[in-house]
Amino acid sequence: MQMQMPQPVFHIDPYVYQTLQTVVGKKLVVDTPRGTVRGLLADVKPDHIVIKAVDSDSTFFIRIQQIIWIMPE
Repeated sequence: MQMQMPQPVFHIDPYVYQTLQTVVGKKLVVDTPRGTVRGLLADVKPDHIVIKAVDSDSTFFIRIQQIIWIMPE
């Protein structure tokens, strides 16, 4: 009998994912439980987004599940 290994489970919101893909390369304001992040949307994955800050060399990786709201800047 083989022992099965636990499998990670990701909850993907397809509407948010598809909408975010349409604004790659644009400036956004993203609110999370840890605060607000402003910058250029560099990439979108099913479970996270990548924001590059405009005023510094900072890069933020934000889980889509942690996004409260998104607004174009």
